[in-house]
Amino acid sequence: MTPPSAPPPPTPTRGPVPTRHPVVAGLLLAAGGGRRLGGLPKALLRHRGRPLAEHAVQALREGGCDPVHVVLGAAAEQVRAEAELGGCTVVANPRWREGMGSSLRAGLASLADTGADAALVCLVDQPGVGAPAVARVRSAYGSRDTLAAAAYAGERGHPVLLGAHRWRGVAAGAEGDRGARRYLAAHRASLVLVECGDIAEPYDIDTADDLDRLE
Repeated sequence: MTPPSAPPPPTPTRGPVPTRHPVVAGLLLAAGGGRRLGGLPKALLRHRGRPLAEHAVQALREGGCDPVHVVLGAAAEQVRAEAELGGCTVVANPRWREGMGSSLRAGLASLADTGADAALVCLVDQPGVGAPAVARVRSAYGSRDTLAAAAYAGERGHPVLLGAHRWRGVAAGAEGDRGARRYLAAHRASLVLVECGDIAEPYDIDTADDLDRLE
């Protein structure tokens, strides 16, 4: 008697392909020397008992950014000692006196080999811009070509989201204190403005008169 043939193996079923979540890194520019504040670095200014650098790092983390890179320059060792930056990658910018553009270039260069899909750029002297604004601008990410920025009553401000495919062009135009301004102006047709005026205040701590805004 011929033995019955074995049933064919079941056809494997294909489940959904796992979706890779984009990696949006936080990039804090905190290297300035506070020239208009009498040489007191803004990263060290106290707000609610803590240095501004620490507040900004917390906003980036709570807003969903990971990893977080912090660019330091003036009084870098003192900032490291006084601000809680644990878990951050600290980037030294020896050319910080050249302006914010040099810090942006240094920060983007530090992210080049991390696999990050985008960088969300914050400034250390804007304590009114917190985690809600970070999260809202972060949510504008669509691809590595994304350009997005917070807007306040329709005017562009920070944070700014730079897709990784944009970094080289942004760095090429980042000179003096212009940061990404030149690149964003040249690519305004691609820039997504994300209104944040209802959840953040974009004031800067630039002069002694602004210190009244700190608690």
